[in-house]
Amino acid sequence: MNRTSDFRQKEVINISDGRRLGFVCDVEINLETGKLDAIVIPAEGRLFSFFGKDNYYVIPWSKIKKIGEDIILVEFDERDMRRDYRGSY
Repeated sequence: MNRTSDFRQKEVINISDGRRLGFVCDVEINLETGKLDAIVIPAEGRLFSFFGKDNYYVIPWSKIKKIGEDIILVEFDERDMRRDYRGSY
């Protein structure tokens, strides 16, 4: 994988519970180091979109366990990763 845009073509699965989380919509990059810090995935059931905010899972690089051809396996507690995100998507 050479580009961050390659992440958008991969489905993200949480190996903690086997759930399919969706596809990457954005990434967070540390501009000082040039390293990818996290991937961003829209949270399902966007209940707050009615009020003008969307919730997303922001998954740190340390929680990514495996990147395959078609999927990204992550391991995390979804309650700890859900938040409002206003990135450059």
